[in-house]
Amino acid sequence: MNKIIDFRLRPPYKSYLDAIMYRDLARSKKMSERIGMYQAESVKKRDLVLTLKEMEEAGIDKGVVSGRKANPHVGVVDNAHVQELTEGYPDYFIGLAGVDPFDRENTLRELERYVVNGNLKGVVVEPGVLPEPSFADDDRFYYLYEQCQSQEIPVMMMIGGNGGKNINYSMPWQVEHVALDFPKLPILVAHGGFPWITEMIQVAYHCVNVYLLPDLFMLNMPGAGEYAAAANYILQDQMLFGSAYPFAPVKEAVACVERLGMSKEAKRKFFYDNAARLLKLP
Repeated sequence: MNKIIDFRLRPPYKSYLDAIMYRDLARSKKMSERIGMYQAESVKKRDLVLTLKEMEEAGIDKGVVSGRKANPHVGVVDNAHVQELTEGYPDYFIGLAGVDPFDRENTLRELERYVVNGNLKGVVVEPGVLPEPSFADDDRFYYLYEQCQSQEIPVMMMIGGNGGKNINYSMPWQVEHVALDFPKLPILVAHGGFPWITEMIQVAYHCVNVYLLPDLFMLNMPGAGEYAAAANYILQDQMLFGSAYPFAPVKEAVACVERLGMSKEAKRKFFYDNAARLLKLP
């Protein structure tokens, strides 16, 4: 059985519960059903203990949990709560700090507090759902990328799917611009640039510092086979698994990806090795 790091898992804990994914469970249930999944019992009950049990049953070694700085509709997840979660359940969770790069003073303060001097392993920027929607290559963000590159801190950016008010916010070119300007910065693309899958794969093929995290968009979605082909061959060292929980039960998400026909070596890298390397796990 593969060791598994789930790089996109949002548990029912404190400020996560105020975000739209838990605030509106009917909406979340509909999203689950549209991809042939169901709403996990832990999600229905907003029960963290059940989440931990479901992670164990799915063989998840670690779940990567992220802070979030987003517009009020999407919701904010406090980095303090992410740190609490990783400290309270160190056998289950690894954390990333959510930032709004337009708020430079607070971003640098939280980067220093939670990542440089704390136990969180990277930062998350979600340009299209910020209070001021933007693109990842906005030059006002470049101070953050410079800081993270100099300290070898991974940056996850949500590019794809519902990552903005319209499809423009999913375009891969913004990732390529940042990757070329900061060639030593590890960039993780949550939502995998969907629906621009082939184009996003080309960006990662061109820029070896780019990693794709298709998460929800690898689960019974059009184009899932393209991600699997990339993970099997040209991007074997640059692809990451994410269950998209709470939108998919973790066990079913793992099973769904298992059915895509990746080789044993590719699955080992996809489910664990690539993430462990990025997170600098022993």
